[in-house]
Amino acid sequence: MWRPLRRLPRPLRRAAAIAATATTGPGRRLLLSTPIFYANGPPHIGHLYSALLADALHRHRGLRRAGPGRLCTGTDEHGLKIQQAAAAAGTSPPELCERVSGLFHRALTQAAVSFTDFTRTSEPRHQRAVRHFWGALRDRGALYKGCYEGWYCTAEECFVPEGQLAERPDAQGRPGKVSLETGHQVHWTKEENYMFRLSAFQDPLRKWLRDNPHAISPEPFYQRVLRWLEEDLPDLSVSRERSRLQWGIPVPSDPTQTIYVWVDALVNYLSVAGYPETHGEWWPAAHHVVGKDILKFHAIYWPALLMAAGLAPPERIFVHSHWTVRGQKMSKSLGNVIDPVACIGEYTVDGFRYFLLRQGVPERDCDYYDEKVVKLVNSELADALGGLLNRSTALSINPSNTYPCFSESCFPKVLDYRGTKAVGRASAEDYEFVASVASLPLQVASYFEGFQIYKALECVALCVRQTNSFFQRHKPWKLDRKDPAEKLWLDTVLHVTLECLRVFGTLLQPVIPHTADKLLSRLAVEPEERGLSSLTFLPRYDGKPCPFEGRQLGPDTGVLFHRLEKSRQHQTETKRL
Repeated sequence: MWRPLRRLPRPLRRAAAIAATATTGPGRRLLLSTPIFYANGPPHIGHLYSALLADALHRHRGLRRAGPGRLCTGTDEHGLKIQQAAAAAGTSPPELCERVSGLFHRALTQAAVSFTDFTRTSEPRHQRAVRHFWGALRDRGALYKGCYEGWYCTAEECFVPEGQLAERPDAQGRPGKVSLETGHQVHWTKEENYMFRLSAFQDPLRKWLRDNPHAISPEPFYQRVLRWLEEDLPDLSVSRERSRLQWGIPVPSDPTQTIYVWVDALVNYLSVAGYPETHGEWWPAAHHVVGKDILKFHAIYWPALLMAAGLAPPERIFVHSHWTVRGQKMSKSLGNVIDPVACIGEYTVDGFRYFLLRQGVPERDCDYYDEKVVKLVNSELADALGGLLNRSTALSINPSNTYPCFSESCFPKVLDYRGTKAVGRASAEDYEFVASVASLPLQVASYFEGFQIYKALECVALCVRQTNSFFQRHKPWKLDRKDPAEKLWLDTVLHVTLECLRVFGTLLQPVIPHTADKLLSRLAVEPEERGLSSLTFLPRYDGKPCPFEGRQLGPDTGVLFHRLEKSRQHQTETKRL
């Protein structure tokens, strides 16, 4: 039975005020999160991609010294799907979750994901937060008990509207229905559950998005959510009968019901922040990184639940698309699920991080195959970046093993490089190239802010190619160091090249941390000189001192990035649990 909504408008106004007054300047706190990953099976590259996007954002923010930050991840360990998976594996849900959660923790650690918090929804601190959140919803009149029936999808842990279903026989040829979006089977369910008054939040959700046009990025996903909010928004079933679902958190004061797994899971973003006591130190300064398949849960259900509990929605939701394998959706039945740990072993940590972040485009699905990884990583990391470092620091052209001096007479400053003809020893093309590298840090920062990390890496790769062209164009190995005039130009070419490499190494730290560290150490860039906030390129061109000029280079530790061998097909497929 419908009951009038109690005491929601005032908390909603208060939540909006909290969001409006959240600090945005330097020194502000920020909680970055991945989804918590469902613990019914081992990790695949889609999980790792979510984590790497969040990790790159977290690392980039740290290098900007923007303020205290946390990177939160973990495992979602309740629900019917896990209950069934444990039964099928002949084990208990706690034992299955312990094992699978360990697989995720190890995979993310091996991939150098710099998480500060790893939440498990089976933890007492989280369960306490969920019970308190449920109480807040109940006390504010956002819940009521009602009979609910509909098509339930166990694989997605949600009810699917009739209009989003298709007729499709099951594996035995029996007639059935599946979700149009995912192809997963659904079954008709009728239960008495607790319902959340989601329909009351249609207008508040629209207003939140209109007032915060960057709340959901990229833009196509923002528009998708707006379209959803033009459709009917029925109330949401937020519990299951405990006789059907025992593996979950019981509803407070009603042991016959289990809290809906998505409500349980979403509250992890609050429990990790110290809810209900100390979350105000971090919330709502939260940025969620999620896959497009869980957009509705994060962009409609979660903000509505928060508003109902008197809390502000998260500041931003970054959405990414999926990975296919040779044009096909990853599937256990097809045997094409890609194991990220095997990929890291095959392509190295930095090689695989670089591939996923360089090739992954959030707005559209991306295709994986082994040959693509090998070709990209060899071309851009081993050959272009590693080859440039090796050639420009070779003792044959830099026998003193120092950061050479820049000659202003060889490369004089011009007010406008466009249309500039050759000046000193520098060509018009050189001025254009130097301008490109000079603008790179701001370009990269802008693309990171807009959740377009792949574009930031495109820009870096382009500048690496331009630097190689500059080096090749002037052939420093042919210049005679004994001739004073030639020596000035030789040192200037090397100085410019090393300055470019220093910028590339600094900007690539969030993506390939180990390789970037090796590059910067070779250039004798100290740890305190690797931040983004103070990154300047070629200060001698502007008549300012360069702290690196004349400095002894760091030890030569060999090849920056070893070329990858052609991978053996299917070697990186996930083994079944």
